[in-house]
This record gives sequence, C-alpha cells and structure tokens, in this order.
Amino acid sequence: MAAEEAGSVSGAPACLCLLCGLPAAGKSTLAGRILSAAALQGWRATVVPYDDLIPEQAFRTRAMEESVEMQEMHTEWKLHRQAVLQCIERFLLKPEALAEPPSSSQINSAAWERCVRALLQPEGLKADGAPLLLLLDDNFYYPSMRYEVCQLARKYSLGFCQVSLQCDLESCISRNQTRSQPIPTEVILEMVKRLEPPNPQKNSWEKHSISLNSTDNLSKCDIQQVMELISSALSNPMSPAEDDTEQKTSFVSSVLQEADRLKCATSVVHQADQACRRLISEAMKTARENQVPPEHMRSLAAQLNESKATFLQDLRKQFLQEVPLVHEEDIDVEHVVKRAVDIFDAKKKEILLRILNDCR
Repeated sequence: MAAEEAGSVSGAPACLCLLCGLPAAGKSTLAGRILSAAALQGWRATVVPYDDLIPEQAFRTRAMEESVEMQEMHTEWKLHRQAVLQCIERFLLKPEALAEPPSSSQINSAAWERCVRALLQPEGLKADGAPLLLLLDDNFYYPSMRYEVCQLARKYSLGFCQVSLQCDLESCISRNQTRSQPIPTEVILEMVKRLEPPNPQKNSWEKHSISLNSTDNLSKCDIQQVMELISSALSNPMSPAEDDTEQKTSFVSSVLQEADRLKCATSVVHQADQACRRLISEAMKTARENQVPPEHMRSLAAQLNESKATFLQDLRKQFLQEVPLVHEEDIDVEHVVKRAVDIFDAKKKEILLRILNDCR
C-alpha cells in the first residue's frame, strides 16, 4: 500500500504507536518525520516523550546504602510510567479536559501541555473523524513496559503498533555525546544488556511491529513502511474480547520472576553488608591494637566504608544483570555471599596494610 493511501483508514479512532530503542537511536527524529507524514494524511498526531514528561530526578541512579530501597525505587519508577498512561487515557476519554494540567505530581505538567497543544488547536478540533495518532517515545526496553500500553489500546479498541529502531552502540554513544544534556554512557551500556526488542513470534500482541536500521539516515521508504504499519493497526484495532489468557499468564510469570530476583538480590546484598560491617570492625580493632593515631583511624574508617558502599553497589548491579531469573530457594545464597565477601576482605586487608605502613 502506498503511503498516500495510508490516510484512507477505518476502524479504530486512535492508534498508540510505540517508538522503541536505545537512547540516541533516532526516535525523536523519526517522530518528527512521522508527524509530517501524518499531517499530509489529515491525521491528528502528537508525540508523547517520556523523557520530558517524567521528572529528571526519577532517571537518576541513586546510591543506596540500604538494599531495601532498591524495591522502593523500582515501585516509584513504575508509578511515573503509569501516570503517563493515565494522562493518555484521560485524554482519550475527554480531550477537552486537557486544557487543564494533569493533577498528578508524577508528570511534568508543562511538558504534557506541549504534547496536546496541537491537538487542541481549532484546526485540529475541526478534524472530526480523522484518526488520532499518539507516538510514545521511550526506550521501552522490557516487554512488560510495552504490554501496559497494549492493554490500554485493548481496553478502548485502539490501534497498537511498535517501531523498533536498531542502531549500533557506537553510533548511539557518539550521538548522545553531542546532546546538550547527554545521558551517562554507562546508562546506555546498562540498557543494552536489558533491551528486549519486540518479538511477534513470541508475543502475539506484538504482531504489528517493525524494525528499522537507524544507524544511517532513515529513508522515505522507511517512513512509508511506518505509515503503512500505523494504517494497518488502525484498520485492525485491538479487541477487548480477545482471548489473551496465554499472554497475561506469560506477563504475570515474568513479573513474578523479576520480583523473585529483586527479593533474592536484596537478601544477598543485605547479608553481604552485615559481613562487611564485621570485617570493618575487625580491621578497626587491629588498627587500635597497633596504636594507629586518631587521624589515621578516621582515614581508615572512611576508606573502608567508601570501599564497602562501592562493593555493595557493584554486587547488587552484577547480581541483577548476570543471575538468571530464579527463586531465592533455588540458589545457595550463603555461598554467593561468602564468595562476594572474600573479594571485599582482600580489599579491606589492602587498605589496612597501607594505613599501618603509613604509621611506621
């Protein structure tokens, strides 16, 4: 189907189109070109940029001394994402209400107003019957993130589709560094490990998905392909009555497994923390027995505690990245903790020996 024919659609009143991929993969550039193409078709369209809508502090990696905060951070982050979907749902139900900013403190009100401003212009409101296109610009690296949007589309019989941008890591990092506010490179490297692109073979709800190579500039053919995808999604809306028991079961299972891993990681880090505290106490006792001066004792304590904080943070990160999704009872937590603490013990001995040598 030619791109010019994409405007001739019937079925869903709106389409939720996810733009997925690594930071700096080209999602914002693609969104701009889709908006231009949509305008030529007479569609009402806007971009929903998660980076602008979710407050900056929610993106920051916080150094957490108590491992239980890991679960709290995960919950807080999810609340921000749910707030975005709530704004979208409210707009779908009552567009005119969007003249007022959202009440949720989880969302940047000014950014949300920018999202809907074009849709509230007189020329936009006059386009009765014209398809509404919402381009959700985010990394969407987990299937569970995308499935939440799919559920919203299914609830209101909307079109749902996904465009995954495949861009090589070097290009993403290079582009990111030219931004006025670049994302830390380590964040991008972390996301590479977690990214799970749409998989229509595994998830039937992802059937309206395409993958584009965005390492180089996107072509007119690429944009036409996207417009055809959106048109197809509009013509074949999600059905609330669709039997998705298998997908829901898979989704719930995935969530439970992730919760198990978080719980297991919390247990490992907590036990490692207790063991490290004992090792630090032993080191301080050894230093006192060797009559280390007060100023050196303070330095020793500071170095040991700083080393412990870094060690626990690295342990938590490594555990979540490399340990497969398991139940806590399926692994030998005590063995894992012992091996990890042996590493800190060696670092403790190195710091203590350096302090003792400085005092001689």
